[in-house]
Amino acid sequence: MDSIKYLLPDNEIPQTWYNIAADLPEPLPPFLHPGTGEPISPEDLSPLFPKALIEQEVSTERWIAIPEEIRQILAQWRCTPLYRARRLEKALNTPARIYYKYEGVSPSGSHKPNTAVPQAYYNKQEGVKKISTETGAGQWGSSMGMACQMFGLECLVHMVKVSYNQKPYRRALMEAYNATCIASPSDTTEAGRAILEKDPDCPGSLGIAISEAVEVAAKNDDTKYCLGSVLNHVLLHQTVIGLESQKQMEMAGDSPDVVIGCAGGGSNFAGIAFPFIGEKLRGGKNVRAIAVEPTACPTLTQGPLKYDFGDTAHLTPLVKMNTLGSSFVPPSFHSGGLRYHGMAPLVSHAMSLGLMEAQAYNQIEAFTAGVEFAKAEGIIPAPESTHAVVGAIREAERCREEGKDETILFCLSGHGHFDMQAYIDFHEGKLQDYEFPEEEIGMALSGLPSFGNE
Repeated sequence: MDSIKYLLPDNEIPQTWYNIAADLPEPLPPFLHPGTGEPISPEDLSPLFPKALIEQEVSTERWIAIPEEIRQILAQWRCTPLYRARRLEKALNTPARIYYKYEGVSPSGSHKPNTAVPQAYYNKQEGVKKISTETGAGQWGSSMGMACQMFGLECLVHMVKVSYNQKPYRRALMEAYNATCIASPSDTTEAGRAILEKDPDCPGSLGIAISEAVEVAAKNDDTKYCLGSVLNHVLLHQTVIGLESQKQMEMAGDSPDVVIGCAGGGSNFAGIAFPFIGEKLRGGKNVRAIAVEPTACPTLTQGPLKYDFGDTAHLTPLVKMNTLGSSFVPPSFHSGGLRYHGMAPLVSHAMSLGLMEAQAYNQIEAFTAGVEFAKAEGIIPAPESTHAVVGAIREAERCREEGKDETILFCLSGHGHFDMQAYIDFHEGKLQDYEFPEEEIGMALSGLPSFGNE
């Protein structure tokens, strides 16, 4: 009983991205200006992003064409394989059929290049010379470094300090792509210096790293900012995952009842789930979409839906999202890509409309599932991806208990080859489970802006 792989012909790699904004029953709440509280205009975003990405950010068109130059680069690893996980099914003794879309075959080992390449392309088209960005675990920073190198752009990456120390090989990969990587908070920006003055031992957060990266872009005319998740155009680019999966499921003669992705900022979950949710909104199959997050940073499962800043220094627009508060610094657990305080506005909006659901699991549960998956399927998942794995396993166990032969599809968003220290710590019993730190999050939520939250 081996795994079965499904691949699309090169000419069936997606030619368009899917924009869920076209099918939502209620429009996304507007982004607000941090100074006035009024809805922002596209011009307000121009200091940070090129015109083409701003147009995608505010678009309500269902299908947006992928430029051929981008498709040619994506074709280096796309179409990514879809596997039927027969060995895992057998190990779980479940009647469920389990499929996983494997994004770890990209050059940097995760789904992140799906948006890094378009973002670098559009910045290059506008004459930008340098990109400033942030990264948590390093998947985004290494992907942006690769994409910048492809288009001849300089790349500066602010990496969350705890991950900078935990994951030296991710840092080395960025440097191999000629990117400059510094630990955040750093003494190179006003935002970083302000944080270090208050807490010299601050482990960092994605909110802090975003503040530093945005500050660099805002102060330099030749520099733009790129974000690896959260924003509409980022989620748009990731829909190649779900669009390919739809065709591959047809090849398998099957159709998912449940679609699962891990969730930090929301990009890989949206990438796999939004095309299926959109199909449901247009009268298709009623698929359950489940976002899985860590209990240590439970944005969707415990964060209120409020207007909040996307960064700690309050340099970004206000967006309505599930949030734990922009000043929240999560515990230093190993899934660095899931430590963001907020969730993508489109994912949060879909949650509020009842189009999806969310689950949270602790670190040890996730790694236990990751090891179980590796033993059955041979692939070591990234720590972030283990959350999707545990979500899929729990659904398969439910099917076993209920005697249901449902079809489960999940996104294995990256491999864990750069994260083996985490697996070493797991096997040596050194990992700790971090629970929802109510006092710290309560303090962070007390600082929510009044705009939009009256």
